[in-house]
Amino acid sequence: MMKMGFISLLLAFTEASIPNICVTKRVSKSFLPCRDIAMEASMESVVFASTRTPVLNSDQTDHCESKGMVSLMSREGVSQLNVLISLLAVFHVLYCMFTMCLGIAKIRKWKEWEKETRALDYQMDNDPRRFRLTSQTSIGRRHLNFYATHPLLVWPVCFIRQFSGSVSKSDYFTLRNGFITSNIAGGCEFNFQKFVHRAFDHDFVQVIQIRFWIWIFSILFIFFSAHEFYNHYWLPFIPLVIVVTVGTKLEVIITTMCVESSRRNPISQGEFTVKPHDQLFWFSKPNWLLYLIQFVLIQNSFQLAFSTWTWFEFGVKSCFNRRNEDIAIRLGMGVGVQLLCGYVTLPLYALVTQMGSSLKRTVFTDGVVEGLKNWKKRSKRRLSNKRSSSTRYSKSMSFHSEHRNSLSHLSGREMSIVATAEERNSMRGRSNSGGCDEEAVSCTQREKCKVGMRSNYDGEISFASTWKELEIKMIGEGAYETL
Repeated sequence: MMKMGFISLLLAFTEASIPNICVTKRVSKSFLPCRDIAMEASMESVVFASTRTPVLNSDQTDHCESKGMVSLMSREGVSQLNVLISLLAVFHVLYCMFTMCLGIAKIRKWKEWEKETRALDYQMDNDPRRFRLTSQTSIGRRHLNFYATHPLLVWPVCFIRQFSGSVSKSDYFTLRNGFITSNIAGGCEFNFQKFVHRAFDHDFVQVIQIRFWIWIFSILFIFFSAHEFYNHYWLPFIPLVIVVTVGTKLEVIITTMCVESSRRNPISQGEFTVKPHDQLFWFSKPNWLLYLIQFVLIQNSFQLAFSTWTWFEFGVKSCFNRRNEDIAIRLGMGVGVQLLCGYVTLPLYALVTQMGSSLKRTVFTDGVVEGLKNWKKRSKRRLSNKRSSSTRYSKSMSFHSEHRNSLSHLSGREMSIVATAEERNSMRGRSNSGGCDEEAVSCTQREKCKVGMRSNYDGEISFASTWKELEIKMIGEGAYETL
């Protein structure tokens, strides 16, 4: 929104300067969206009407006419472009909100599956003392078929599967077990559904952003709107092809993990386990799939905003929407891609990308992240206090040595007076330190009371959770940095 507002503000400031950019009449008649002569005349009157648009300065009116040229864009065209940017911002926000609602609705269905993992029937079915052939498990019957090892067959099957039950209960249980086995020690209950929900929210924050390369594709979209490219035949299908390809790739990743696990362990002991790693994704980059989803969302919202803008500025029966089939294709592709991306692809991405080699930050709740940051600050503070106290101690030792040297020449009576004074000071210091110890004990008791009042464990990661290979980097003695 900030970038769109900045572009709109920039156009407002350069509204008087853009009409001074002149091009030849031959260039002005090229790359028009219409081929019809009558329609071209109407478009020229709208887009290239700078010479007939009233302006404040007459020099600007005759600037291009005196050269035998026409203006690249009139003031009216700049205003229309501002309207297009405003519509794009509105459509992008509404489109992303609706997409997020679809994804949340899909992820909430997995809450019942998460509760089922704590039931007695599930634990009995997945008892570690129970041995089964991998092909006889529920996930094996779904994925370990004759097509699983043939690349030419697995892609068409996974393409169809994403439209009919993209994530089954067995898929969820298998991916959940693979994540917990690889990252969390045994005996620790972990709410995988809440973790996926947080990962979905984190991914969606990145999806709604508009990157520079996406703006380049948006400009190319306007460029390819010319009649010479016949974009109404192929351009609306690009987002659909991308989102379907991403969904198929995610389904292929699940099948590939199952095949690799069955080759390692033909006999399953207890739960079926898979091994996550980044090599399952294109170029070992899981985030690249998210960039494609991001491109699909912004391009789809741009197409809907562009269609609405052409209806508003040029009418429903303009050359942009000359046939009813063009309108139906654009609207159908826009709605279909949104439903597929929000309800299928994004939740599937949030689930499957947890099977990468690295552990995401969203595995911790916001409260735990804040607690770790506070712990880091306190550790740094204690380290600095420890260093300052050691410095003061070294200074006091040097002072006492100098003090003893200065007292060596005193008489016996003077020495007894000085010893009595030092004894009084030491007794006073011990009394002060005793008060500090009592205060520290009371603070410790209060901390224990706070720990005792904590609520029951709800399956989230806390400081008491047990982790495998959690990397903690030491930044100094007594101070640590994590996340």
